[in-house]
Amino acid sequence: MDSPRVHALIPAAGRGTRYGGAVLKQYLPICGKAVLAHSIRAFQFHPLIAGITVILSEDDRWFESAVGPLSTVVETVIGGDTRAQSVRNGLRHIMENHPGSDWVLVHDAARPCLSPGCLDRLLEQGMESPDGAILAIPVGDTLKCEGDKGEIATTVDRFRLWAAQTPQLFQVEALAEAIDAAQLKGAELTDESSAMEYSGASPKLVMGSAANIKITHPGDLAMAEAWLQRNEQS
Repeated sequence: MDSPRVHALIPAAGRGTRYGGAVLKQYLPICGKAVLAHSIRAFQFHPLIAGITVILSEDDRWFESAVGPLSTVVETVIGGDTRAQSVRNGLRHIMENHPGSDWVLVHDAARPCLSPGCLDRLLEQGMESPDGAILAIPVGDTLKCEGDKGEIATTVDRFRLWAAQTPQLFQVEALAEAIDAAQLKGAELTDESSAMEYSGASPKLVMGSAANIKITHPGDLAMAEAWLQRNEQS
């Protein structure tokens, strides 16, 4: 029996407004390579990954120079105005050009520290779930809800709360249909799992890692670099 074919999809069309700076966060250098290059390399040699597509903004001018030779091993597609629209464009590309792909792994361009162990765990457990799965970690910090004046309004019970990460693994057509249905009804989608949940699916939570950090604020870059350097030395 043939192994399921998995396609990795990396949205990199965002502007990184929370990070700031002249260089988009996915193109910042970290351990000698662009953040996006590390995110691509996490999938490059995995035996189940049949292809990699990166979603770029229409005015992107940095991709090829930033990722170097990796630009020849991935495909690219133009994104939309929102992450959901960009991912939908990517799914359309996969269905039209790689019709044999069963599953899609959607991974943040600015999450460069994905480990082989986390990826293997997600694939193993996620492909056994009809609704797919995501990497996530249980919330450890006490959570506070902010009031109108910046004060603490209440403390949120963190029992059973998980912080979502990527990759997120779903069947290609199921995710495309879920995004279409959610957008048709004007739902706000914060990640791919939220589209699946909106359609009535219950994706599985797979244990991720605190090292699988997303570059969101300037201080995150140094933390990610420390994780990468530690892995290179181990």
